Amino acid sequence: SGQHRRPRGTVRLLAPVGDPQKVLCVGLNYRDHCQEQDVKVPKEPIIFSKFPSAITGPFDDIVYPEESNEVDWEVELAAVIGKKGQRIEESSALDHVVGFTVANDVSARDWQMRNGRQWLLGKSFDTFCPLGPALVTKEAVADVHNLSIRCSVNGRLMQNSSTNQLIFRLPKLIAWVSRFVTLVPGDILLTGTPAGVGLFRKPPVFLQVREKV
Repeated sequence: SGQHRRPRGTVRLLAPVGDPQKVLCVGLNYRDHCQEQDVKVPKEPIIFSKFPSAITGPFDDIVYPEESNEVDWEVELAAVIGKKGQRIEESSALDHVVGFTVANDVSARDWQMRNGRQWLLGKSFDTFCPLGPALVTKEAVADVHNLSIRCSVNGRLMQNSSTNQLIFRLPKLIAWVSRFVTLVPGDILLTGTPAGVGLFRKPPVFLQVREKV
């Protein structure tokens, strides 16, 4: 209608899904990410989670916690569940997805890799899951397994890959996860990150205060 519009500069875009029941994540799910750290490709999906309280807006500040000195970036394709399901078949898995968005699985590597290997805590600090800005319906995506995926830090391209590098594709992930937990509308599934994270650079590179990612 052209009505009820506001200039982009006058609004603050929030995460498209702000309070999901679950934020599920997949580790080691890009072939190039396995290669950069010289590890074997997993035979089954590696699943972990982030607390929903980590979600923040796509352009909001990531709060650098005083407990960490090794904060890293991980760009990821995120799928948002639109229909409840348990023990979902791969053939019908995408019927349970309403759409896709972009996530950053921000990670405190010193907690993830040391300090008792606290993956959940190291990845769940407040603001450690920027999400959005858009939720793109699945009908608008021709091939979710052939999308460019990139991350820049201070304008420098750090991750530049494609979802064709996914080891376990989305139907497999949804079927696998739904064997253990019931998926409900609003649940978010982060599908893994490609090569180019700071931890495996030589030497490692981590985010610093006031850098833009």
